[in-house]
Parts: sequence; structure tokens; C-alpha cells
Amino acid sequence: MPAAGAPAAKAKYSLLDDYSEGAHPEVLAALLQSNGTQEVGYGRDTFSEEAKHHIRTHLGNQDVGVFFVPSGTSANAISIAACLRPHEAVIAASSGHIVTRETGAVEASGHKIINVVPENGKLTPSTINKALDDNWHFPHMAKPRLVYISNATEIGTVYTKTELTAIKRLCEENGLLLFVDGARIGCALTSAKNDLTLNDILELTDIFWIGGTKNGALLGEAVVVKHPQLAEDFEFFVKQHGSLLAKGRIMGVQFAELFRENLYFDLARQANRAAEKLSQSIVGAGFALRAETETNQVFAVLPLDLVKTLQQHFSFYVWEKYDDEWAVIRLLTTWATDPEQLERFSSIVLHWTK
Repeated sequence: MPAAGAPAAKAKYSLLDDYSEGAHPEVLAALLQSNGTQEVGYGRDTFSEEAKHHIRTHLGNQDVGVFFVPSGTSANAISIAACLRPHEAVIAASSGHIVTRETGAVEASGHKIINVVPENGKLTPSTINKALDDNWHFPHMAKPRLVYISNATEIGTVYTKTELTAIKRLCEENGLLLFVDGARIGCALTSAKNDLTLNDILELTDIFWIGGTKNGALLGEAVVVKHPQLAEDFEFFVKQHGSLLAKGRIMGVQFAELFRENLYFDLARQANRAAEKLSQSIVGAGFALRAETETNQVFAVLPLDLVKTLQQHFSFYVWEKYDDEWAVIRLLTTWATDPEQLERFSSIVLHWTK
């Protein structure tokens, strides 16, 4: 405890992640408005049905399965478990979230992850082919069955339609399922580099999910399952993984509001614009980016002295050591990132002298 009368430590502004804020005001208002009603549990409420209808409308297909789960790790673990038999494996980038940030959730369900070195954060047909070539000795090796990619990737880059089409073609030729982690799919689809639509994602994948937690919701992700045979028993896997919420209405209300019109995509654009502001300042000050800023993630290579100066005012990850005097930092922006704080960050970077 600080001594009595001691000044409180000045709060730092967080650029640490894209889930530090609460929900968008319109989502909160919808939750409050719905609070006085009684609804059936476990996702069979009227709000969840409305949300599914709105999502399917944006997809251009009213026949796909839509399932709400509370978190990204649950979305990934449940989806993969539902798609694979015990001896089947996942091909994923070594930087993929299921590899580096989910505490072995996929492996805990009994499925091997075959790591592939990414190119600009992405998998390619050639890298997937190499994984297939290296994992052939059946039944002594786990059998590759599903390709996992993230869009946006873990370094903020996005897949083009040409790239995704090529991966899908390879998957079809080799009997593989294609699964997209969409924690930041809103930012990917509203990126200036993007040429995909939500319908394209549906057509070019077998299963994917739409992240709400990082884009205006309090919590929740929507898993979209295209094939009826996969969708038929998907809810059983949700339940087995402890993710079929009795008050599933909470996620239904939020996604109904986010997809009623275009709020979901409007919020993602705001997050991207905020990241672009940071990126322009960093480059304008003469510093390099670890990866081109395409969505709401900025990876900058900065001198350690400048990093320490910025840390006096902002929270962010020092992502990796670059050398003895430089480091790569990661900055995350959201729909709620304060423009004044962006100006403050930019001013420090642009006026910094060693």
C-alpha cells in the first residue's frame, strides 16, 4: 500500500491489446434494453436467433451454421476438435495463435500441430506442401487434415483473395479442411490492402469465426460452419468444452447489434485508422516497421532509450529483442483508441532525440 498522502501513480494509456476497453455504447445500450426480458437458455433465445439471421445476411447465405462461444481459444479448440478424428493433425504457422498463445489447448484435445515457418505472417501453398511432404509415414505419423490460418495474421498482415484461393485449391486437392481464425477478421476485411468480402471468406473456407471480443463486444465469437455434416453435431463440442453458456443471450444481443447494419465493420475501420496514424508517425520519424501496418497492429523497431521513454506514458508489449540497442514493440489500437493519446504518442516519437 502506498503511504498515506502519497500521490497516486499516473495511469499509463494502454496500447497493449485490443480488448482492454468494454463494449461499444450501442452494444451496451442493447444489453440494457434486453435485460428485463425472459429468454430461453443455451443460445436458443430470440436475440441469438436474430444475431444469426443478421450474420447470415451479411454472409449472403441463410443455411450455414452459426454458433456463439465466449472466447477465441474456445473458438479454435472447439472448431478443431469438431473437425478432426483423434489421429488427425493441424498445419499452422509457427507464429499462429494456437501454437504460441493458447497453452496447448489444441494438443490437449489430442491433436498434433505441424508447425510451418510463415512468410510475412502467412501460410502459402508451397509451405503447406512441404508440411505434407514431411508428414507422410502413416500410420506412424499423425495425418494432416486441417490447415489453420489467421486473418488478420499475428503480425497484422492480411490474405488477398488470390492467396486464399490458392490455399483453398491446395486443400481441396489434398483432402484438407481450411479453418480461419477470425479474431481480427473485421480489421482484415476493412484493411486498405483487403480485396475479400465476408462471402468470399465463407466460400473459400470450411469453417471460420468472427471475433467480437476485440471489436466492440464485451465478449463472444461467432463460429461459422459451412458444411451441414460439420454443423450437425457442433453444439455437442461446444457443450463438452464448457462453452455453451446458459445465458447465451448475452452474446446474441451483442452480435445482433454489431451486425444489424454495419457497426461491426465501422468499428474495425476506426481501429485500422488509429494504427495507421501511429505507423505514419513512426515511419515519419525515420524508424522502421517490423511488418507493414495493414490492420490494427503496429510492429515498430525502436531504440531502447525511446522505448523506455514511451513506457513512461504508455503500456505496450516489447515483442522481441532486435539487438543490444533496439527492440521490436507491438502497439494495438481499437475502435475506442483516444485520438489525443495518438497525438501524444506521435509527438514523443517525432520529437525524440537520443
